[in-house]
Amino acid sequence: KQLRELGFNRISLGVQDFDPAVQQAVNRIQSEAQTFTVLESARKEGFRSTSIDLIYGLPLQTVASFSLTLDKILSVSPDRFSIFNYAHLPARFKTQRQINEVDMPSAEVKLDILQMIMQRLQEAGYIYIGMDHFAKPDDELAIAQRENKLYRNFQGYSTHSDCDLVGLGITSIGRVADSYIQNVKDLGSYEAAISKGALPIFKGFILNDDDKLRRGVITQLICHFSLSFEQIEQQYAIQFKDYFSHELNVLQTMQTDGLLTMDEKGIYVLTAGRLLIRNICMTFDRYLNTKTQQFSKVI
Repeated sequence: KQLRELGFNRISLGVQDFDPAVQQAVNRIQSEAQTFTVLESARKEGFRSTSIDLIYGLPLQTVASFSLTLDKILSVSPDRFSIFNYAHLPARFKTQRQINEVDMPSAEVKLDILQMIMQRLQEAGYIYIGMDHFAKPDDELAIAQRENKLYRNFQGYSTHSDCDLVGLGITSIGRVADSYIQNVKDLGSYEAAISKGALPIFKGFILNDDDKLRRGVITQLICHFSLSFEQIEQQYAIQFKDYFSHELNVLQTMQTDGLLTMDEKGIYVLTAGRLLIRNICMTFDRYLNTKTQQFSKVI
């Protein structure tokens, strides 16, 4: 109620999975009653959009068990779904060291779960927005995508393009103009900085011209599954085929695999490629070749 009075109008609830065995395996117990009570209360208070977050790839998950979780969530008809691939990084996250890796589903099972999710949600009338996100046809995300106005920032898809974001709390990330800022990771340091009237910043990064160009290319592909060479050339004063000659050569393999097509005017992601849009966009990320630390896998 207080959040609604402050002007908040959208709410997202993290569920991950309702299966009791899976919840026990990841030490995250959350009942259906708790979740649905909060969801119903949000609707009564006037929140205009409700979203549910699920994760596939958790220990002990199967196609059948995750399908049961979907049954329960679909019964309350949220406006959006965010369904993420679990990233198992015990070296980075201490709590993940408690998970028995023997119980983790194989890549084949994870792919089967993902395909089931795609089929079930589309049969239920949801639109695949891209990058793990689904929405009802009348949701503002789906409308923005149809009108070529959809935007994506590091938090996910949005209808508010290119605006500043202020991160609140430990580890949170913000964006102001062409810089990204992350807050400190422990509560003591955060509170100490706030008490002194200082920003609790841990690190920051300022984008150069190449970063901004690549962000523009990736944003267009990830939001609209197509890219006009001419549009990028006019916006950033480059010759696309010269600047991205290496990347276009890499994309030839994806074109052969039936994920996309290319012609003199641009790049067009096909239906099969939409599920792997992350892979396609990774081609334009020049930092991937220099990173030594592994983050989440695509499947």
